[in-house]
Amino acid sequence: MSSELSTKDILYEIIELSYDILIKKLGHGSLKALNEASFQLEFGHILKTLGNLYEFDLEDKFYLEFETPFKLKEDSFKSKTKKARIDLFIRYQSNGEEVKAAIELKFFKKSNHREPNNRYDVFQDLKNLEDYKDNDIDICYFILATDHKHYCYQDTYSADTADFDFRHEKEYQAGKILKYSTTKPYGEEVSLKNNYKFEWTTIKNLNFLKLKI
Repeated sequence: MSSELSTKDILYEIIELSYDILIKKLGHGSLKALNEASFQLEFGHILKTLGNLYEFDLEDKFYLEFETPFKLKEDSFKSKTKKARIDLFIRYQSNGEEVKAAIELKFFKKSNHREPNNRYDVFQDLKNLEDYKDNDIDICYFILATDHKHYCYQDTYSADTADFDFRHEKEYQAGKILKYSTTKPYGEEVSLKNNYKFEWTTIKNLNFLKLKI
């Protein structure tokens, strides 16, 4: 770590390194995650451990919270209110500055095949994270783990839900309206503010997607 890094860059470094540790330990089996809750707990533990090691000065502080209520300036599409819950919320204080980060997590198991609704929920999480950035959150990440290659390497999807596509090397262009065109749509149309390119990492039987918002 360079001493020239800003507080924001240091927090990026903590999150990126924690993610690399998480996926390698999960992929190679030294950690187990049976569901989304345990995935969140394991990642939180690594973040907290590493974050505490980055408290170099007596004034440095790393705080981590689970399922944190967050008040939005504008109505949240997610909840239809001005309140939301962030899976992992971090506050890091260093050099007289505080930086905040929000991380949304998903863990999809093949044995619990909730498809295609899971694909819709991913884009909804991305929209929520974009909202958080508009509400004074400095750093936002979306992270997904799955043992089901359907989400990352499937050849095609059904035409009525094909808009919700984050397979390996696919791209989303800002402003594109995504529609759930089934007889009874699972949710409303979704449109995002940013461009995204989806690049998966596979370690043995697990697949991981990380997006920086």
